[in-house]
Amino acid sequence: MIKDLSIFAKKEVMIMGGLGFSAGLPIMLVFSTLSVWLVKAGVERSTVTLFSWAGFAYSFKFLWSPIVDKFQIPLLHKIGHRKSWLLITQILIFFSIILTSYSDPQNNLKFMAFAIVLIAFFSATQDIVIDAYRIESAPEKKQGPLASMYLAGYRIAMIVSGAGSLWLASIMSNENYQTEVWKNVYQIIGFFMIIGFISTALSKEPTNKKVKKINYKNQLKFTFSTILSILIFFVFFLNIPEVKIINHFYNFFYNIFKIIFSFGVALISLLILEKINFLPKKQSREIFINPIIDFFKRYKKIALTILLLIGLYRIADVVMGVMANIFYLEKGYEIKDIATFSKFFGLIATILGGILGGTFAMKFGTYKSLLIGAITAALTNVLFAFLAIIEKNLFYLATIIIADNLASGFAGAAFVVYLSSLTSIKFTATQYALFTSLMLFIPKLIAGYAGGIVDVINYPSFFIFTAILGFPVIFLIIFLNKRKL
Repeated sequence: MIKDLSIFAKKEVMIMGGLGFSAGLPIMLVFSTLSVWLVKAGVERSTVTLFSWAGFAYSFKFLWSPIVDKFQIPLLHKIGHRKSWLLITQILIFFSIILTSYSDPQNNLKFMAFAIVLIAFFSATQDIVIDAYRIESAPEKKQGPLASMYLAGYRIAMIVSGAGSLWLASIMSNENYQTEVWKNVYQIIGFFMIIGFISTALSKEPTNKKVKKINYKNQLKFTFSTILSILIFFVFFLNIPEVKIINHFYNFFYNIFKIIFSFGVALISLLILEKINFLPKKQSREIFINPIIDFFKRYKKIALTILLLIGLYRIADVVMGVMANIFYLEKGYEIKDIATFSKFFGLIATILGGILGGTFAMKFGTYKSLLIGAITAALTNVLFAFLAIIEKNLFYLATIIIADNLASGFAGAAFVVYLSSLTSIKFTATQYALFTSLMLFIPKLIAGYAGGIVDVINYPSFFIFTAILGFPVIFLIIFLNKRKL
């Protein structure tokens, strides 16, 4: 066992921990910590949960993943293709966090939304690079330790930007809302991105995949075409009129329609550019179509089932998680309690769960790990229903949070290993981005309605509902395990 754990002390594994830290730091500033800031500023619960839709940047990152995979950054590419992209995204994340610090949700909520979207966008782009770097840096049999260390760094960063942020806010404001306090908090946390800079500087460019050099003129055309299609997508999505439907069920499907329609228009724009010979047909097929064809060729009849599993695996965690901080605050827990139990001890439990999940996957196989993760993720959500019906109790709060985070960490590590095993080295960044985009799409879409759902069915029923959402995942894992894929 000691021998198995010694791999975590290797330089390349430790560097992956630093890159995981760089990936995890912005997450809490976009979601969990932000929700506390908004609640303290007096923003309505339903509006707070809608901010979780900034996470759609992670769901749609496959749209620009080909740029990351193929486009070489002028001058910077000399330090390495992956390293140059890591550096530029980390710099942009830092400045986006600083921009967010100057937001005031009480006076200009739209500016804050814009700044948060920037953090999410650049963070999602960094994730594309890190995922590709990790997969290309080691063979499949070593992905377990890399995934575990990545998640450990990721969760430590979440402690810093989660518990650290709330502790700072609590100390500076004494539970009273002050915009200046949150400005200082976000600026302090932003400077922790230096850990990402150092990890990138110490990292070694992967050598098992050579980036094919593309004609520079074609690179620019491809980049322009991709950015244009992304802009078209968001222009149409944001401008399709909202339909005031009280029923959240109908709202959910209406937004799915908006996304599909907007995506279709964006796709048509690419086809038009290809038709007029602005975008080379061979290049567009190689970048956009071939990664998808490759996946379906390798997994054939079972491909759609795998995609369904990817789309649903994190649903119980994500939908429940978006309401966690709001629940704690409305239950009467103070910011310092949330920081201590949820953001500190909880995330330490997640790190331990991640190490267990990665090690278990390496020793006993991915599907067994996925199954344990899915079952425990669903069951621990039921514990929150119990927490919702009892009186305020710090012991139960700590116990349930630790149990939930152990399960989440275990499931997360197993899932990262699983997704890594599905990618082809020829399309690393693009395919992994597609998988992780799909992983978050449905959960984030539902999570945006979480506040409204709680308004209708109350907290205990909501937590039971999120647990039930995880049941189909269990059956999908059992089915795929029998197929030995």
